[in-house]
Amino acid sequence: MSVSPLMALAGLGLLSILCQWSAFRLKVPAILPLLLVGLLLGPGLEWLQPDPLLGDLLFPIVSLAVAVILFEGSLTLRFSDLEGQDRLITLMVTLGMLITFAIGALAAYWLLDLSAGLSALLGALVVVTGPTVIAPLLRSVRLKPKLATLLHWEGILIDPIGALLAVLVYEYLSVRQGLAWEHALGAFGLTVLTGILAGALAGYLLAQALKRRIFPHYLETVAVLTLMLAAFAISNEMMHESGLLTVTVMGIWLANTRGIDLDPIIEFKETLSILLISALFLLLAARLTRADIAQVDGAALLWLVVLVLIARPVAVFICSIDSGLKLKERWMIGWVAPRGIVAAAVSSLFALKLADQNLPGTERLVPLVFLVIIATVVMQSLFTSPMARWLDLKAPPRNGFLIFGANPLARTIASALARYDIPVLLSDTNWDSLSQARMQDLPVYYGNPTSEHADATLDLSLVNRLLVLAPYHRMNAEVAYHYQDRFGADKVYRLPEPVRDNSPRRRRVERHQSLFGEEAYFGKLSSLVAQGAQVRATKLSDSYRWEDYQANQGKKGLPLFAFDKERKLRVFTAQAPFEPGPGWEVLALLNSDEKG
Repeated sequence: MSVSPLMALAGLGLLSILCQWSAFRLKVPAILPLLLVGLLLGPGLEWLQPDPLLGDLLFPIVSLAVAVILFEGSLTLRFSDLEGQDRLITLMVTLGMLITFAIGALAAYWLLDLSAGLSALLGALVVVTGPTVIAPLLRSVRLKPKLATLLHWEGILIDPIGALLAVLVYEYLSVRQGLAWEHALGAFGLTVLTGILAGALAGYLLAQALKRRIFPHYLETVAVLTLMLAAFAISNEMMHESGLLTVTVMGIWLANTRGIDLDPIIEFKETLSILLISALFLLLAARLTRADIAQVDGAALLWLVVLVLIARPVAVFICSIDSGLKLKERWMIGWVAPRGIVAAAVSSLFALKLADQNLPGTERLVPLVFLVIIATVVMQSLFTSPMARWLDLKAPPRNGFLIFGANPLARTIASALARYDIPVLLSDTNWDSLSQARMQDLPVYYGNPTSEHADATLDLSLVNRLLVLAPYHRMNAEVAYHYQDRFGADKVYRLPEPVRDNSPRRRRVERHQSLFGEEAYFGKLSSLVAQGAQVRATKLSDSYRWEDYQANQGKKGLPLFAFDKERKLRVFTAQAPFEPGPGWEVLALLNSDEKG
């Protein structure tokens, strides 16, 4: 039965959303169900055939998608972040990447009977991990914070750096084809120079346009995306295959320019990824044939073993010399390296480009890269948690709070919780408020906690609850809705609002709980803090019960939290009231002249 292209594309969109939803429910990287469904529909059932479906548009779509991936990834590559991180992270994304590249390339040359050039390209393609695969894995495994932070930052930084390595190897490989050796190096150098200069110029001009607010706010993200694609195309016209390097340099330039807000641009990638990248990976997986899969033989599996069990651990062990990491911690970091989106997209793009050059072995690139992606994601999703438990590297039980807001009220409550060794993490879009929180030694995140950047970088390994303590009504709702799905509605707490829409529809959507009571409004509590109110503790006993506490405090204080006999922290809410008993400790917001 033939299906029209329109129906095929609509079905592709529905499958993309279904795969993303399945990944969310199963808490696995989205790339896994996308690739598995693509393999099922393509080489498995042969229902989806991307080449006849898209024809000549397939190459431009893949090319532009890779440009978007590299550009958006490079927007997170801030030099200040790189310099401020632990020495081990810097070594892992530089020396460690090169060690993995060298071992992977040499193993491919010896085991897979590929040319030296294709072996180098294959080695470069499989050095990247990326936050899109690391973040879901770490959320489900919950390693100790130190290890989780190292792996988080490595995934963010190595994405554009590793892709840049693959671009450079490919450009060298492509320019030397058909050229005398003495001209090949010159052409390669000119390609790299064009990419760097064009990217720097485009990045500078775009940064100036954003700083001077040439574009109205509603056009900024679209303008940046359009101008980036234009720079990619123009650079390729100027010097063949320099466009990917151009957009990478362009993104790095923007990321390190002060005075421009990149958060809306970075957040735009989340929607773009769902609409474009998800469908792209279904197409890339479906484009494989049964003959391609048949090329995954014993030699390919042996190369995979070398890559996973030798190249990565060796790189980590060399980079972690004098790092203070224990042997078991080095083994764990050496194990966790799932490959993801950049490897799949860039390999497919290069395979399409190299097809016209008739290089022997080109057809093996994509199946081998997909083998690494699927194998690493599956194996590490299945075995990382048992390994972490066996090595005693699991994070302690999560009992901390993500607090949206860094205003005086939020800082007062966060400081009180921190005194009881309850982990807290404050997030806000107000830099001045966050600066005050930093001065109080409170951990902070600057930005919207629902953004994709936050999703990739926020360390929530000790956090399982959300307190919304900010005056931003619209953002409060957005943050609460977002974390209802992650933490559960019963662990999301939001201050009530004086004026509310009490419609049945809103009550169905707002499943989170009202913090501290129905009349604990932000303005009221902030006023109390401004007048000197503090969080104070009172221990209940057989002679001083909850009824006595209420009679004594009356309306002078507002109970916030309570520790039960097992020292489990409970939150006072309007929807789920409870009565503390003897042996409990009540934390309340009290005026400075009141005693607990």
